[in-house]
Amino acid sequence: MKHEMNKWTNFFLIFVSILFLLTNRTVLASSGTDDPVLLLSRLNLDAPGMEKVKAATDPQEAIKELWSVYRNGGAGKHPVSREDKRKSLQNYASARDFELADDAMKHILCGAGGHPSFFRGEEIDWINNPVADSEWIWQLNRMGFWNAMAKVYWHTGDEKYAAEWVRQFLQWTKNTPNDRQHANAWRSIEAGIRGYAWMSLFQHFLDSPHFTPEVLTSFLNSCYDHAAFLMKKYSKSSNWALMEAEGIAYIAIMFPQFKDAEAWRKEAFRRLNAETSIQVYPDGHQRELCMGYHVGCINWFFRTFELAKMNNLDGEFDPNYLKTIEKMCEVPMKISFPDGRHTQFGDDSRGQPGQERRQYRHWAALFNRPDFLYIASEGKEGICPEQTANALPQSGLYSFRNTWAPDAVFMALKCGPDGGWHCQPDNGTFVLSAGGRILMPDAGNYIYSGDPEGREWFRQTRVHKTLTLDHKNSRYVPRLLQWKPGDKLDILVVENDSYDDLTHRRAVFFVDKTYFVIVDEAIGNATGQLDLHYQLSPGNILAEKDNHKISTTYADGWNVAVQMQPQEGLKYVKEEGLLSSEYLKKEPCPAFAWQIHKKTTEGIRLITVLTPYNTAQAPDVQIEMIEETPVGGTKLRLRVNAGQITEIGYDL
Repeated sequence: MKHEMNKWTNFFLIFVSILFLLTNRTVLASSGTDDPVLLLSRLNLDAPGMEKVKAATDPQEAIKELWSVYRNGGAGKHPVSREDKRKSLQNYASARDFELADDAMKHILCGAGGHPSFFRGEEIDWINNPVADSEWIWQLNRMGFWNAMAKVYWHTGDEKYAAEWVRQFLQWTKNTPNDRQHANAWRSIEAGIRGYAWMSLFQHFLDSPHFTPEVLTSFLNSCYDHAAFLMKKYSKSSNWALMEAEGIAYIAIMFPQFKDAEAWRKEAFRRLNAETSIQVYPDGHQRELCMGYHVGCINWFFRTFELAKMNNLDGEFDPNYLKTIEKMCEVPMKISFPDGRHTQFGDDSRGQPGQERRQYRHWAALFNRPDFLYIASEGKEGICPEQTANALPQSGLYSFRNTWAPDAVFMALKCGPDGGWHCQPDNGTFVLSAGGRILMPDAGNYIYSGDPEGREWFRQTRVHKTLTLDHKNSRYVPRLLQWKPGDKLDILVVENDSYDDLTHRRAVFFVDKTYFVIVDEAIGNATGQLDLHYQLSPGNILAEKDNHKISTTYADGWNVAVQMQPQEGLKYVKEEGLLSSEYLKKEPCPAFAWQIHKKTTEGIRLITVLTPYNTAQAPDVQIEMIEETPVGGTKLRLRVNAGQITEIGYDL
């Protein structure tokens, strides 16, 4: 009996030991990207073209056959075609690509833009941050410099770039496993970006003699790890969700030999189809209400669709998918500055003139949109858009312009919902440009992390062109009361319940497509200090305080005059102004407020005239009330005289 028990005990112990070893083997294998047995276990050996891989008698031989499969065109189709390598010689990389690639050869690597590059050691340190801003280390692990190395490799044909990329890639996969210690490298956004970007690297480097079967093993195992990880991450309603899905989709489409490729692809497409309605408003704007991220989302939605189409998989997308993207493509045309720069609401950089023209040419062909072609060609081709005033009512963004030329008089105003982390408490704010000059910019955002005071300064309501109560930040409770474009007069009336018991109503009148009258009303029982804030582009100003008039003083081109209607108790206050038109850069700019104390429960009305001009001095604009109407009422009547008399107002 005792012997029988010992026998079963020993059997049990052996069984547990084997189970442990098998379990442990799986755990170890999952982090061993150089393991060919692990890779083969992840493949569908019955997939078309895999016959020789399946028939191989040992793992190393099977991987060599797999390497031949991909060398002979077994991967999915990709926008980067290996056949283009020859014609790319001396005709592919930019000067910036060379700068990044040659620095990367010396392990001098660039993380977030705006920060310097750093030497990261002979054995590259992918985890420890040399700066306070977390963006640097996160973006380091997106490896943008690897893209530069790939381009320079094709441009020069010099194998040293391929050899160094292989060394860096193998070192990263070996030393940067997906665990708590390496969390900075394994946020889902970075993993998604790598899933997309690495497919291009595969196309660039596959034909190099340095891309051996052993490199292929680590590459494919790491791609599998990325897709499996991303399948467990879904940042619903955020731009992250699109990058996560894009990473999954690119890996699944490029490597259909993975056992899980079909499931990955279907889940990626399901998410992208769902997100078109989850995070895009009916007016076409992405819900974070930040133009840079909006344009990014267009690309993230569209690139996966284009890859699917190249591989005859576009039928798996919803029929309305492209219609949503087309609607999104209208937004920069309507809301960006006339020269193409971003209006920079929220966490955005201004960018360069004409930065989206190439995309608009592509979109024009895709959607058969002659108005897109007009924007792409600066009016030389296509058909001019019909409307000079545009509203995105769900997003709370509105624009006025006198023409569709790059030098148009233009204003964009924001009064929308809370867009989340990338949004700022700035409802009612606006930007203004004329003659290609941005006269009244948004403050920008400066930084994401590492300098909380720096970021928070730009997230104050008081540094935007809107109304504050006791300098407190406002809430997002917007309402559109009237939108009425016209041939000679455009009218917008919006409200925001900015504070407890205080609503800010702002009416904008674009008169004769020449100048703007802004009527601000503080409605409600709250009392305290009201400030109506304005900021101008960097430069000198002329402050005629007694005349309640502030003007820019540029020696040439366009200027703007900000004329306040005087009333008892109103005073001019100089404020601190900062402008950040790109990440980690800021400069002083003129800023001021018209201040008045609300001492009773009665409302207060403030009237401003904004006059862009390119003459020796600003035109004089006189305003008077045609009839006294209560603040916050349904009716307003004004008479303006700027050389000719015009009556303006609204009925709500």
